[in-house]
Amino acid sequence: MKRIGWLAILSIMFLAVLACSLTPALPRLTSAPTATPQAAARATESRPPVQPSAITTPTLVAELPAAMTDRDALLANLYERVAPGVVFIATTTNGEIESLGSGFVYDRKGHIITNYHVVEGASSLEVFFASGLKVRAQVIGEDLDSDLAVVKVDVPPEVLVPLPLGDSDQIRVGQTAVAIGNPFGLTGTMTLGIVSAKGRTLESLRQAEGGTFFSAGDVIQTDASINPGNSGGPLLNLAGEVIGVNRAIRTTGTTITGEPVNSGIGFAVSSNIVRRVVPVLIEKGSYDYPYLGISSREMLTLEQIEALRLPRQTGAYIVSVTPGGPAERAGLRGGSKPTRFTGLPAGGDLIIAIDEQPVQTFSDLLSYLMKNKSPGDTVILTIIRDNQEKEVSVTLGKRP
Repeated sequence: MKRIGWLAILSIMFLAVLACSLTPALPRLTSAPTATPQAAARATESRPPVQPSAITTPTLVAELPAAMTDRDALLANLYERVAPGVVFIATTTNGEIESLGSGFVYDRKGHIITNYHVVEGASSLEVFFASGLKVRAQVIGEDLDSDLAVVKVDVPPEVLVPLPLGDSDQIRVGQTAVAIGNPFGLTGTMTLGIVSAKGRTLESLRQAEGGTFFSAGDVIQTDASINPGNSGGPLLNLAGEVIGVNRAIRTTGTTITGEPVNSGIGFAVSSNIVRRVVPVLIEKGSYDYPYLGISSREMLTLEQIEALRLPRQTGAYIVSVTPGGPAERAGLRGGSKPTRFTGLPAGGDLIIAIDEQPVQTFSDLLSYLMKNKSPGDTVILTIIRDNQEKEVSVTLGKRP
């Protein structure tokens, strides 16, 4: 019995030593670089990666679940298919990079989609492909309202890898979203998240009369990491289809050099806006959006709804109408009676539907117009005025 006991103790000690010797080392964490060309250059001087042949895998580590390995393979294959169609866009002055962003190949004619703010005012523009090819580019179309632009490169069709556009109307909140771009100049970076929300609005880059700005609608919100340099790159679904063009982030923090820091709230222009706008940008160089000529608020509190004496909590309340605009010509009313809330007069119409499509918020109204209508089209608005429901026909203008 004593001999058996000693054998058991020796066996346990041997297994303990073996387990310690097979514990894999954890990778060291490093901080993110700042968003300057100099910092981006320094990031490329890091140590070369360890070759796969030098990595040993402990034989006693349990295998990953099949679902996990399948997901890894799916994402890796997605990147290998899509990355050749994603480009680095740099504006240069006297041969030095002035600003940087991302873009993606739209077709084999050399058209590349990016953000307007990436190429705004650029005197010299260069496009870098994943293959290492670098070429000069020319801006041929700009859209300040959705912050889109099309640039053209002169390269053989066989070197271009167009990315297919998906149907952004079919995406669902919670589904996986993948961003590929060049944050802080780190080329070919892939990040992963979900679709956080649909139908958001952002301030347009087009200024209206009076100093305010128009709104851009049908914007996708995502928590996939988006940082300076990601602008203009694709937001994709797991099928490798572009569902949006990464445009902006919302943040309260900055780096030591003043660059905005990702906070998990990013925004992308929907692919269905891209599908509608880009062909016109290629043909004409600009795009005209439908214009209703009203101002509204995205959200009203219960106290505000009560002060306005609205009969329901949903809808787009018309704060004011633009003099001489389509809404005023159609007889729509803005608020005219003062309330205790500054800039929120009572007495305006409440829009609850457009062409029989329900309007819960102003975002619903704006997204419908941007995706489906053009200047000169007629829409039927269902409104509530003085607690009475009625329909009003409006012929849309174009944004001034």
